[in-house]
Amino acid sequence: MKNPRGINEASLAQRLRGYARHPMSLVMMLLVMLAAALTFFVLLYIIGYILVKGVPHLTPSLFALEYNTENVSLFPAIINTISITFLSLLIAAPLSICTAIYLVEYAKRGNRLVGIIRMTAETLSGIPSIVYGLFGMLFFVTAVGFGYSLLSGALTLSIMILPLIMRTTEEALLAVPDTYREASFGLGAGRLRTVFTIVLPSAVPGILAGVILAIGRVVGETAALIYTAGTVPDIPSSIMGSGRTLAIHMWALSSEGLYTNQAYATAVVLLVTVLAINFLSAYIAKKLTKG
Repeated sequence: MKNPRGINEASLAQRLRGYARHPMSLVMMLLVMLAAALTFFVLLYIIGYILVKGVPHLTPSLFALEYNTENVSLFPAIINTISITFLSLLIAAPLSICTAIYLVEYAKRGNRLVGIIRMTAETLSGIPSIVYGLFGMLFFVTAVGFGYSLLSGALTLSIMILPLIMRTTEEALLAVPDTYREASFGLGAGRLRTVFTIVLPSAVPGILAGVILAIGRVVGETAALIYTAGTVPDIPSSIMGSGRTLAIHMWALSSEGLYTNQAYATAVVLLVTVLAINFLSAYIAKKLTKG
């Protein structure tokens, strides 16, 4: 029986000889490790800074059911954030996933329409959020007549996240081996049955990764929602009412200059919300993959 320690030592010696023959490999490895360490340090610093500045100011009054100038409650903003996120995904996710399915599974290779759709998606993903906000204000708020409302904000954000979910779903579908499809066709299954019973379940982790990224963008968006959903610090009675999200609530508190500590506390809640959504999505993806 071989000694694992001896195997590790031999592997280390082989690596060192390889680095001696190719010094640039050692330089690249050190640069990659340095970049990873810096990224991890910056992430820890940001999270630690937010927690240190915000946790001491988390008080029960911040979670009061109604907002006023004394408690500056963020509870209405939490409800509005969840509502806008749900509405945006309800609109964007089916459209983007179905578009990706068409591009990968049904469209012919080299189709000019496919190239136009992909170019359009790439263009949309590069547009600044303030431009989306102005478009949403001119179209959904004014032209369509929805006014400053959760629906206007959700429709605007759905256009923003649509190319993100579409591209990640497309890559996830392309990562599924063609042998899965060929085996399904060989057993007599049609294309539609193959897509929904073989291809999509295999691509679920990649699709959910795109959804998680989209949720992060929706939760942290401010510019587009200021022009469409408004900044009313209350829970609207319907999706046609105006309301602010956590990100807008934090921006409003910090811009006024009177509630800086409460703004840091809101940042803590926003950070915890994003982390909770990410962990929940990863758990769901793991369960679906095992199933």
